[in-house]
Amino acid sequence: MLAVMTTASPPPSELPYHRMARVTDRHSWWRPPLGTLLVFGGWIPAMLVLVVGAEIAGLLAGLPQLPDDEGTDFGPVVSTALDLLVIAIALPLVLLAVRWVGARPAGTVSSVTGRLRVGWLGRCLMAAAAVQALSTTVMLLLPAGETAEDAPADVWVGWGPYAASLTMLILLVPLQAAAEEYVCRGWLFQAVGQFLRSPWLATLPQALVFAALHGWGTVWGFVDLLVFGVVVGMLSVRTGGLEAAISLHVVNNLVAFGFTAAFVDGLLSEETAADMPWEMAVVDIVSILLYAALILWLTPRGPRPPERLSPLPVTPAALPTPPYPYAHAAPPAYGPYGAVPPPHGPYGAVPPPHGPYGAVPPPHSAVPPTPGGTLPAGQEGQEDARLTR
Repeated sequence: MLAVMTTASPPPSELPYHRMARVTDRHSWWRPPLGTLLVFGGWIPAMLVLVVGAEIAGLLAGLPQLPDDEGTDFGPVVSTALDLLVIAIALPLVLLAVRWVGARPAGTVSSVTGRLRVGWLGRCLMAAAAVQALSTTVMLLLPAGETAEDAPADVWVGWGPYAASLTMLILLVPLQAAAEEYVCRGWLFQAVGQFLRSPWLATLPQALVFAALHGWGTVWGFVDLLVFGVVVGMLSVRTGGLEAAISLHVVNNLVAFGFTAAFVDGLLSEETAADMPWEMAVVDIVSILLYAALILWLTPRGPRPPERLSPLPVTPAALPTPPYPYAHAAPPAYGPYGAVPPPHGPYGAVPPPHGPYGAVPPPHSAVPPTPGGTLPAGQEGQEDARLTR
């Protein structure tokens, strides 16, 4: 147990995605708990500010109130937009926690390269769209469940309201889905991964939190959310970033919201994936596994396969210092048979000459470049060393 908790052991030469909290030598045991407190502790007041501000704006605009004083009636489109924004505001909180508390670049929560890989994200979106189209077709062919006799029939909302709903969903659903991924598969996954080397053990806590945040509906709905969290968590490790998880989450939510927006008051429904019946849960779990298989097949293919590991950056203390402050160290002199060794006297190496104010610095460069801009054989690596800071 002590071997897992310590941060004094030398880090590996490369890090997988769930271990990116250790990417710098400033990682410490207290940073993950403090960062988690910042994310969730800051989320609550941010939500209150957003909700209270919306209510004040609704009162000033003279909008009607909901029954039983439940707040302002903004209508389905605006109400759904507020619900999505309440979740989306967690995204900047995660980036601040990574940068301020985690003491590492904010992009390290996106991928092992320190940024969101747009090209790989696009490929994952196409894969998610193909799988989602297949699973949606199968779900539409499932027999309808039992409904109450007095349940209202679904009524088409009309092209105008539907276009407004789709525009809002296309703008905000990616932010909402990405925020959930950055909180669960991003911050929480890497916070636990600072202490646990095994990605299988590190992915379980974030998957449980992800399922719990959607509320308790049915057992099958909870299992479906748990499977989703585990599978996309492992995809984040195998692909080195959040792109695969974000793609599946965005496409799934766009399709789900797009169907509900087609009917009158469909967006006001309080049902979530946690309320999924067993038939739909089975189809959805199969589609999640199919998507994972497709992503794993695509990962090593293409012109630029995604990086899976991140090399640790060199700390400033490990960089060599030049012999004098105004130039880089000069390469050794070369003769016709290779590098010329330093002069030796009868008692060993001859010390550098000294002037009245100390040692005389060596010349800036011993050998000029050869015609064509190249260096003599064997000296190319030293030019690279002079260009590296």
